[in-house]
Amino acid sequence: MANRKVTYRLYPNQQQAEHLLELIAYHQRIYNTALEERIRVYHEEKKSLSFADQCKALTRWRQKNSGLKKINAQSLQVTLKRLDLAFQSFFRRVKSGDTPGFPRFKSLQRFPGWGYKTHGDGWRLFAGKGMQHGCLRLSGVGNIKIRGKARTPGEAKTAEILHKSGKWYISVTVECKPTRSSGKKAIGLDWGLEKFIVSHDSEDKTDDIDNPRHLRKMLPRLKKLQQSVSKKKKGSKNRKKAITILSKCHIRIANQRKDFHHQRATELVKENGMIATEALSVKSMTAKGGSRKRGLNREILSTAPRQFHTLLKSKAEEAGAIWVEIPTREVKPSQTCYRCCKQKKKALYERWHSCDCGVNCSRDENAARVILNWALRWASGQELAEVRSCRGFAALKHETHAIP
Repeated sequence: MANRKVTYRLYPNQQQAEHLLELIAYHQRIYNTALEERIRVYHEEKKSLSFADQCKALTRWRQKNSGLKKINAQSLQVTLKRLDLAFQSFFRRVKSGDTPGFPRFKSLQRFPGWGYKTHGDGWRLFAGKGMQHGCLRLSGVGNIKIRGKARTPGEAKTAEILHKSGKWYISVTVECKPTRSSGKKAIGLDWGLEKFIVSHDSEDKTDDIDNPRHLRKMLPRLKKLQQSVSKKKKGSKNRKKAITILSKCHIRIANQRKDFHHQRATELVKENGMIATEALSVKSMTAKGGSRKRGLNREILSTAPRQFHTLLKSKAEEAGAIWVEIPTREVKPSQTCYRCCKQKKKALYERWHSCDCGVNCSRDENAARVILNWALRWASGQELAEVRSCRGFAALKHETHAIP
């Protein structure tokens, strides 16, 4: 069994929408109050409050506040758990020497939503056949019409209510048995900007996938919308309206990008039984350069390579395909000749690979061939089925945070 996410759009009536806004406001206040309490106790008593301590405090708060009494207690604990995880991440970064990033107070506009840990406790999903569309029952809100469909139906476990650009969604974690088929070829993939993916497979076929450049196409509109926001008076209703329109544009770009990633990843897994890529560090690629490299950094981030690789790896896991991520710094695909393995440093603007051994091809094709050759050497001496049986995949678990 595996955990997968399915997101439904909520269609509340006016009264239900008001209740939902009231709920998210309560959760936002609980988050900020708990954060303020941790800071106060540390300054006054020089000790850190734990999640258990704040759960006890939550019980006292609910006894004093009639509004909190009406809200599902477990969902409030999930909000406290999110704060606790934020502090755990903060201390981990401090210990490792990274930029700490202390947990911040959240405004209502920046508070994404709240979660439920157990199906039937504060929420219940009544989906149609194949978990398509249906109804959601929320404690204190009532029955809300929903639209959406799960790729693999299963048993609902946890849920998160999300508020984005004036629209409501529920993201449900489903325990299911996902199935997906894979091909028999092996393929090496080289990610880039000129071409989103250049590939070379075990049948000696080179192919590429164009970069759709979703963000670049929308830059003129984004610029106008951003200027419209900056011209409005802070705190005014017109400014809030302009921000909503701007956020909808960003969400549209993100949805287009994610849909493109899902489709391309599905096609690659369906055709191949072994998929090899290079390990990418997006943070390192975009860390330096300043204004001189601003445009390149924006293009790198707009393609979201880490998101694509995560989706591709997840789908490969479902299909039982082999996932190989080669060590980039050791192999150096862009600098190594796929035929003679001789390494020669190339500047970023050099897009053609020429070698004394007679190889002449594009830089991206050469990198894809190097990646594939390394993966095949890694699997040499073993049958494909044997490699599949011994090669493990880490399941992607997206759940509402556990409460001990």
